[in-house]
Amino acid sequence: MRRRLAVLALAALAVVAAGCAIPTESAPSTMPPSKVPFDLLNPHPPTTTTTQPKPSSYVAVQVFFLNATNVMTPVQRFVAAPAPLSAVITSMLAGPTKAETTKGLTTAIPSNVSVLSATTQAGIVTVNMNAAFGAITGTNIELAVAQIVATVCAENGPTTGVLFEIDGQRISVPIANGSQVNSPVYLFDFL
Repeated sequence: MRRRLAVLALAALAVVAAGCAIPTESAPSTMPPSKVPFDLLNPHPPTTTTTQPKPSSYVAVQVFFLNATNVMTPVQRFVAAPAPLSAVITSMLAGPTKAETTKGLTTAIPSNVSVLSATTQAGIVTVNMNAAFGAITGTNIELAVAQIVATVCAENGPTTGVLFEIDGQRISVPIANGSQVNSPVYLFDFL
């Protein structure tokens, strides 16, 4: 009895499977136009287009400039994601826009200064600048250091320390009390 049921089940399964098969013909045949799927008879096939990659997304960051009384003033910039710290500093080094300049914002950093790298380790950011940074003198060097420290702290948090290098060599920088520091400087050193 079991064997008969198994044979009947297999036969039923074979009939069902045969109904799902694709029919075949011995020779090619033509199909009437009414049976052709939509748009396959179009004499002008569609052209292919290449999709351009989406432009990188941008993130808002804060950089710092100086107002008319040399007070640090935050300004929003947009930097391509993922916005590495060197790119954020570079956006600050580009200086204020014309609109920001008309509002009285300036920078203590000359346009020939650039950041070579910015690395973070254990809450300390080392900012490596080009030789033009070393040519900044007078009160402008203190203001330039303050701009960079404020910009770094806006990205990494207010307790971040900043070391300065020129072409990979550590340098001393001035802080607000007039002393030169060869160790990390902090935002509170300029308040």
